[in-house]
Amino acid sequence: MPVFGAADFDHHENVVFGCDEATGLKCIIAIHNTKRGPALGGSRFWNYENEQDAITDVLRLSKGMTYKAAVAGLDLGGGKSVIIGDAKKIKTPDLMRAFGRVIESLNGKYITAEDVGTTVEDMDHIREVTRHVRGKSTGSGNPSPLTALGTFLGIKAAVKHHLKTDELTGLRISVQGVGNVGYYLCQYLHEAGAKLIVSDINEKALKRVEEEFSAQRVSLEEIYSQEVDVYAPCALGATVNDQTIDQFNTSIIAGSANNQLAEDRHGQALLDKGILYAPDYVINAGGLINVAHETDDYDLGVVKDKIDNIYTTLLEIFQRSQKRNLPTSLIADHMAEELFKEPTTAEAAQ
Repeated sequence: MPVFGAADFDHHENVVFGCDEATGLKCIIAIHNTKRGPALGGSRFWNYENEQDAITDVLRLSKGMTYKAAVAGLDLGGGKSVIIGDAKKIKTPDLMRAFGRVIESLNGKYITAEDVGTTVEDMDHIREVTRHVRGKSTGSGNPSPLTALGTFLGIKAAVKHHLKTDELTGLRISVQGVGNVGYYLCQYLHEAGAKLIVSDINEKALKRVEEEFSAQRVSLEEIYSQEVDVYAPCALGATVNDQTIDQFNTSIIAGSANNQLAEDRHGQALLDKGILYAPDYVINAGGLINVAHETDDYDLGVVKDKIDNIYTTLLEIFQRSQKRNLPTSLIADHMAEELFKEPTTAEAAQ
């Protein structure tokens, strides 16, 4: 179970393993980079098949948060945490407090927030033992609607650039995953006149978007091959991979999921196929922007103004990609690295 030798280890500053026998807590916190500030990233509660999968996930997610914070212009670094287990069976207030004590031991280097499998209520329990938490019920609350807003604006930017229109009316958009963020994204898209095709493992969530937004459901396997204008992955990552790329029948991939490319080379594969890709950590930064501005004088108007920048940032990435004939994922990486990587001695001397 390597960490330093793992394919996704990228000079992470800290990888911390936490355990509490009394509550059953098993967690991993990965801090990728803190050159711009403390690492902020959510806590994912997931029933991983094995511990290596958990390590891979937390390494990839934490690195993505560094890039996300940098491109969003936030004075924050990148980190992430995972809690291993079935949240429906083992999650308790005591377990979340035990997790909070692990966070507290890092002395503010890592700040947590909601993610898959955790809630605002969980953040309140964590807050009982550490102040290094955002997204509390007394703060900005659930970040999902604002993550969805940024994703919606990102889809509009992609449509503007690739399809040369400002309108979503009549466009066919497939949304994979209609949970917290996916639901709100469907709402925005429906109000904008898009026709929705959806898939999810949760029957209740599917029925909700069917009834409220006239969405058409398809199976988990069929979602990739739908003839659509936009494919919006809003569930777990790595849905752009060797198996799915040949199935895609879309012009644009733009969704809220993290780590959508299974491997970096898949960005080039999408470019070769003529599919415009909205880099995940750019388009889904709305939730991070929201919790980053969670202060005593929290101002939703200021937050939404910052989220509006996702549209213009993506247009810049698309234009640079087109001009240089490079994958949008690589262009976004370069933009982020300029902001958080320290120059070498040789570079600084030039």
